[in-house]
Amino acid sequence: MIMMMRFFHLAILSTLLLLIKLSLTLGDVGTASSYGPPYIPTACDGNRREQFPPGNLFVAVNEGLWDNGAACGRRYRIRCVSVSGSKNNNRHCKGGTIDVKVVDLCDQTPCPHTLLLSTDAFSAISRFSNAKINIEYTQI
Repeated sequence: MIMMMRFFHLAILSTLLLLIKLSLTLGDVGTASSYGPPYIPTACDGNRREQFPPGNLFVAVNEGLWDNGAACGRRYRIRCVSVSGSKNNNRHCKGGTIDVKVVDLCDQTPCPHTLLLSTDAFSAISRFSNAKINIEYTQI
């Protein structure tokens, strides 16, 4: 009976660890870089300064995520994976994730990246401000 309980607890613990691991890696893959001020006017809320979240963790999205403006206000969880164009070079990434809010459409056509992060958002996940990074992102 004790052996059965240990096996049951081990099975539950293994399942939980697997779910945690999967939750950290599920999402879409794309590229990102930073963009600097002036941030207003934006395509979402024009000149309203209230549109920017605390900590200035916000993004402009490419045409594919823009969804005819429905992307405004969406939130994404982003993780830096590596430097774009580099094999397994994640030294530029700080680790962890950040949550950002969509406030704008990328002003370049076509947009060179999936997301353009505010300088504060970019510096929260990358060690270098001018890097082009590979990211994992998921809508939250």
